Order: sequence, then C-alpha cells, then structure tokens
Amino acid sequence: MAEYLLTHTEIDVCGIVHRRDENIAHLRDRLTLFRGDLRDYKSVSVILARTKPDLIFHLAAQSSVSASWREPWATLESNIRFQLNILQAVVDLGLEPRILVVGSNEEYGRVSPDELPITEANPLRPDNPYGVSKVAQDMLGLQYHLSHGLPIIRVRPFNHIGPRQDERFVAPAFAKQIAEIEAGLRPPVVKVGNLEAERDFTDVRDVVRAYWLILEEGEPGEVYNIGSGVPHSIQELLDTLLSLSEVEIAVEQDPTRMRPSDVPISYCDYSKLWECTGWEPTISFEESLRDVLNYWREKVGGRRGWSAARTG
Repeated sequence: MAEYLLTHTEIDVCGIVHRRDENIAHLRDRLTLFRGDLRDYKSVSVILARTKPDLIFHLAAQSSVSASWREPWATLESNIRFQLNILQAVVDLGLEPRILVVGSNEEYGRVSPDELPITEANPLRPDNPYGVSKVAQDMLGLQYHLSHGLPIIRVRPFNHIGPRQDERFVAPAFAKQIAEIEAGLRPPVVKVGNLEAERDFTDVRDVVRAYWLILEEGEPGEVYNIGSGVPHSIQELLDTLLSLSEVEIAVEQDPTRMRPSDVPISYCDYSKLWECTGWEPTISFEESLRDVLNYWREKVGGRRGWSAARTG
C-alpha cells in the first residue's frame, strides 16, 4: 500500500509498525514511520494527534485463518482492539479522516452454489475464528459511521497473492518449498493440504490499487467486494507453480495442513466496485504466481532488492 501511494499519488505517507518492518525497508527514506502498538489506545492516540491524517488505510490484523484456529482469542482480541483504538482515537481527537476498514471474504463463510458469485448482500456465515473477527471489524466500521458520522468505507477483499506474502499462506508456502528444492535445500517433495478448494485470487498490487480508488471515490457507510470474480482451485495454483520449475517434484499431502473447516468454492461479484471506480484486475493469475516464485527464489538464494514492479 505504501509503495503504491508513494509511486502513484502526491500524498505524504505515514505508517505505524510494531516490530517487523523488513518488507518496507526499501521505502524508509520516503515515508514517516512510527513505532507503536495498536493494542494500546494511548500509543494510537499520540500518533494520530501528531499526524492528523486525511486518509487512514487500516490494514493491520492477524490475517491467517490457520493461525486463528490455533489461537482464536488472540485473533479476536487483536483484530477488534486494533480497529477499536483507531476509531475511538479519531472520535476523541475530533478528526474526520476517510477511513478504509478491511474485512475479508471469510465473513461470508458457508455459501451455497446458488449464491455464487457472492455479492455484498449475501448473508454473513463465518465458519472460522478469523472470519468472525472480520465480521466484528466490518460491523464496528459501520457502527462508528452511523453513530459518529465518520466517513468510513468497508471492503471485503477475497484471497490475494503476490511477492512478499508471508509463507503461512498457500501460494508462498508452495513457492518457498519449490525454491528450496531447486536450491537443493530439501528433498523434491512439496507438502500440501486440501487441493480441491477453489478461491478467488487477485494480485496484491491490484488489491491496493482498489483500496486507493475506493477510499477516494467510495460512498461512506457502504461495503465493496474486491476480487477477480474467477475461481481457481488450489490444485491449479500448485500445478502452475510446478510448471514454472524444471525440477521433478513430487506432491505429498500433509494432514497438519488441513483445516477443520474449508469452504469448497468462493468467488465474488465485484460489479459494485467497478461501477463506483472503474477498477478491474490487470495482473493475471499466472503472472502473479511467477512473481511469487521468483521472489522466493531470490529470498532462498540470499539475494536482496526484489522489486515489486511487474515483470514482463
């Protein structure tokens, strides 16, 4: 998000980080970075009072569905408290920034075939702790808009992929294993979970462009889906990554990678976003996966300075 704003807009960018900031290291001389803890109201309030932002992109969260099964309370506590502190500090300070609240497709949870593609009017039936935490964030955003008049816009992005994504997620998990196999660091076997699930994948660089457009042009109080509108199976994702490697690699299912609950298929209708902003995804599924694999090849090889610019 910071990279997009610094490249495509004229605004001054400030950010809050708690511990890890290696993904933003190449931008440190172009933005103002604060050390803070979003769990601490005072920390949040001091930073907002100092910066008085016109726009807030609230992206911080415990974002792993798998981790939410292991630590449900930590997921709920963090995701709700992060956002509550920001919204309450904005109210207490008398600020009126446009605020983007980032939900998730996991809010929709269990969907039936006749509900596809999923629109914003679809019932919310979260079936994992992460999805519940995102419903709470979504409704908190709506409540602060209705109760305090804050210009809050909510989005429900579907699965996104791209370089620098944490290896807890499916595409980088596979890509890292392939890169390590190519480097001779592990046996030629990729460990996988459920390959039958179908998901709506969008490149993160397209997603952040949607965030910018909707915060600029969206209607406060409304909610918008973000996604490609096209489902891809995890099997297809794996096969695409394997086809980009010249090494012979076997596939082995790992029971520890299976989730207690996994929706068979999920993809969105993003027409509401398109009608408001004209946004459409521009980076193909294959190109995104190629960039993910090349990122992990460089990371495993110890090279630095991967660029988020699109490859030809």
